[in-house]
Amino acid sequence: MTTTAPGGEAARTPAPASAPAPDPVRPPGGAAEDGPAVAAATGSSPWQLARRELRRRPAVRVSLCVVLLFVLMAATAPWLGALGGWSPEEFDKTAIDPYLGGQPLGSLGGISPGHWLGVEPVTGRDLFARVVHGAQVSLLIAFAATAIVVVTGTAAGIAAGYFGGRTDTVLSRLMDLTMSFPSLIFMIAMLSVAKDVNRIVLMTAVIGLFGWPGVARVVRGQTLSLKHREYVDAARVGGASSWRILTRDILPGVSGPVIAYTTLLIPGMISTEAALSYLGVGVRPPTPSWGQMIAESVAFYETDPMYFVIPSAFLFLAVLAFTLLGDALRDILDPRGGRS
Repeated sequence: MTTTAPGGEAARTPAPASAPAPDPVRPPGGAAEDGPAVAAATGSSPWQLARRELRRRPAVRVSLCVVLLFVLMAATAPWLGALGGWSPEEFDKTAIDPYLGGQPLGSLGGISPGHWLGVEPVTGRDLFARVVHGAQVSLLIAFAATAIVVVTGTAAGIAAGYFGGRTDTVLSRLMDLTMSFPSLIFMIAMLSVAKDVNRIVLMTAVIGLFGWPGVARVVRGQTLSLKHREYVDAARVGGASSWRILTRDILPGVSGPVIAYTTLLIPGMISTEAALSYLGVGVRPPTPSWGQMIAESVAFYETDPMYFVIPSAFLFLAVLAFTLLGDALRDILDPRGGRS
């Protein structure tokens, strides 16, 4: 449409522009509703994707803080014990009543400025020192056993999935054999007959021996779906060696599920160590352990319930925090694996 301006020149009235299409609704975090899928489409690494999503989940942030607190407590256990003023093996006979069967003096199991979490009955050992040193033992065994499981399972799974044929057959049958073995009975038997050995090293090796097939099965399935992708075929046609393809193309593709599976393994390892120590075949006195402390507290749960509550609460919080964090990472890094 044209109109004549006062000066005599024709002016053209611009036609109304069509309304722009509305942007897709995004949640406050800035990612689309399908979160991990959109972030993955932009080429984010698994760690970037995990950090982005963890910021949006308050419960997971709390779990992560609890996990970091336990790790820090385990790493600084000697200094924390010295800060409390007691070593985990040191007896304090002044904190117990010899006329009441060695019951702690005072309320709540002997909690006082000198003993922040109270003392053990009969011995008078400081519970704070024993709990923080028990965290060191439990997390050391859990992390070391998980490392063995993840490294062994990832290597076996990638080899079985990529090379196939006889390699896949042998490794798959070995996975089936290991998973069908009564692992708990073997652990109890092995730890019972072993005498003059380092219990922490032995428990780590025995627990790790039976845990790798689960990781190997997950990695094998991922490798089978990756080895025929276009970029893997291009690398193979380009003359890349099998080692280069496995480390540069296959391994990064399976890292997400492996990270998620790793965080879910740790609480199981903590529980296994505690169970074996509770049964008397794990860590032995005077080395402190949460499971060992719970086993010893059973005889005093009526007269001194705090002796049972304190190590049980620490064990419960550690397992719960690692489990919640692992579930969140599984949903983020391996969303298809977490769907029913």
